[in-house]
Amino acid sequence: MSRKNQHWNNGLVVLAVVVLAIAPLFLVRDAEFGGADGEAEAAIQEISPTYQPWFRPLLEPASGEVESLLFAVQAGLGTGLIGYVMGLYRGRRERQVAQQHPEVSSSHSQFKDY
Repeated sequence: MSRKNQHWNNGLVVLAVVVLAIAPLFLVRDAEFGGADGEAEAAIQEISPTYQPWFRPLLEPASGEVESLLFAVQAGLGTGLIGYVMGLYRGRRERQVAQQHPEVSSSHSQFKDY
């Protein structure tokens, strides 16, 4: 596969992921889903009926599924960022080792150029 086709395919995959992540925000309106936040709110109201929250949400999601989707997207982005940073630092460390000890790193390299 040529590099140009690979970039085209990667772009399509990214576009598909974005569409799949955003579509439920517009398509799902009246879904019912109760998560841990709803359970916690009910427990707080039972313990202290006069309790008033400190903050109100700026934007209220259309449903619980949309709220869960946004949480999952946030978790995925955070995981991707952490993985990227870990890979970046590992690559830097491997490059430093390769520069300091070229005879060891060339025979034990995990990644080969294609």
